Amino acid sequence: MSKRSARLGIAGATCALGLVAALLTGCGGSDGGSSDGVTKLTFAASTFGDPGRGPLLTQWIEEFNKSQDKVEVSAAAVPYPTFGQTVLTQMGSGKGPDLVRFDMPEFEAAADAGLIAPLDDLVDVSKYNLLKQPDQFMVHDGVRHGIIFEASNYAMFYNADLIPQPPTTYEQFFATAKSLTKGDVYGLAFRQTEAEEAGVWQDIFNYVYGFGGAWSDGKNLTINSAENLKGLQAFKDLYDANVIPRGADAATFRRMFAEGKVGMELNNGGYVTATRGQNAKLNFSVAPIPFPVRKQGAILAPIVVNEASKGKEAAATFIRWTLEPQNQVKLQEILGASSVATTTERSAESLQKTPFLPVFDQLTESSLPQIVLGFEAKTPDIRKVIVENVVAALQGKVDLRSALDRAQQQASELAR
Repeated sequence: MSKRSARLGIAGATCALGLVAALLTGCGGSDGGSSDGVTKLTFAASTFGDPGRGPLLTQWIEEFNKSQDKVEVSAAAVPYPTFGQTVLTQMGSGKGPDLVRFDMPEFEAAADAGLIAPLDDLVDVSKYNLLKQPDQFMVHDGVRHGIIFEASNYAMFYNADLIPQPPTTYEQFFATAKSLTKGDVYGLAFRQTEAEEAGVWQDIFNYVYGFGGAWSDGKNLTINSAENLKGLQAFKDLYDANVIPRGADAATFRRMFAEGKVGMELNNGGYVTATRGQNAKLNFSVAPIPFPVRKQGAILAPIVVNEASKGKEAAATFIRWTLEPQNQVKLQEILGASSVATTTERSAESLQKTPFLPVFDQLTESSLPQIVLGFEAKTPDIRKVIVENVVAALQGKVDLRSALDRAQQQASELAR
């Protein structure tokens, strides 16, 4: 991990987005409010709005509340596309939720800006059998800023009724997507608009790393490398082949997948529960992404404590509760094919219900968080530049090589 840089210019922004502000108790969740001796906390996460997992996660939190007489946690659902900026803005103003489930780019930015409370004195992690590979990204310069809430590897979801044998090479992947696309059925789906910037970043990450590329070498940005161009050209070739529902957002094409109108999608393990929530009868399975290099993205979602919270110890009580073995197992069952912070064992019942769970588990060692290594805190800014240029190339405004050259130049200036 790189040295933490100066505080970001997040502070000073006003509490925005009326509905979200109301959910986060008027941007005042960080007051750790106490009533009748009970410290009331707000826990913000985009997953609380997930139609499949959200209600189950809320029930899980209620189990915590029932087990306590001094702490009460309320769930606040913030839409994924606006989650990071909304919560960072509020935390930068000294307000916002007490507990936050961040994705890695926003986690890095918040940690760098001093918006996250160090956990070393609040949670003794030596008591727990933490997963080493993902957990290493929770520590910066020897200071722990988060605990893994969810670690979810990316794989290829496919409709087993449409695709009896999953593709094992990119060439087969392309051919399968093309052969399935007819009428109102598409072979593939992915995000391709600036409005879903964070989602586009997640999608193209698999193509870059799956073709041997990387956003950096740890010290220098490598956005316009030959390997990155090759991977993103593969992404663009699929877009140009019209095998995806162009313009459809993630919510739309995931519903289409559940309805049998999309054959394949690259997604993370958390999508299993959401898919079943939309169509319990869908016959789908999962296989490793069939790209030349076995390296793919992972959703690492830490749970953190807002530095501005006045209920830090109460927040730590909740985190310690989540790390208890029985609560980790329950959380993993809710999250589906994702992993949690600690080593857990899949039950025979869960393996019978979801035989492909080992596919996700076996990808942990080759999965990477969707950040720019060496430029972790700058990832949101670099992401924006890359996505803008890639989308411009998809739309034919510029050729892909020129787009990556421009992204390299712009991102390098930002990273100075």
